[in-house]
Amino acid sequence: MQLYLDQILVGWVVLMSILSFLLYGVDKYKAIHHRWRVPEQTLLLSAFLGGAPGALLGMQLFHHKTRKWKFRLLVPVALVLWIIVFGKIYCAGVPMEAWR
Repeated sequence: MQLYLDQILVGWVVLMSILSFLLYGVDKYKAIHHRWRVPEQTLLLSAFLGGAPGALLGMQLFHHKTRKWKFRLLVPVALVLWIIVFGKIYCAGVPMEAWR
């Protein structure tokens, strides 16, 4: 059962990362072409819902939102929170003695 839940979580993060990456790319394209933009709240929410790896990659690859302090701070915070979530889930069944 635990393996199944782990696979769902990994799949979720991969899916959200792809979505976040695409959102950053679309927003950059629309910014260049002076079109309707993806709201900043949507970009940040996608990172906090599991897409932080894709959001960071999109920020770097598209050179998008890299000067805004909100994104420079909050996207890495989202990534750290997801790393903590993965750590708690994957280390939950491992006794502390095994960590030494």
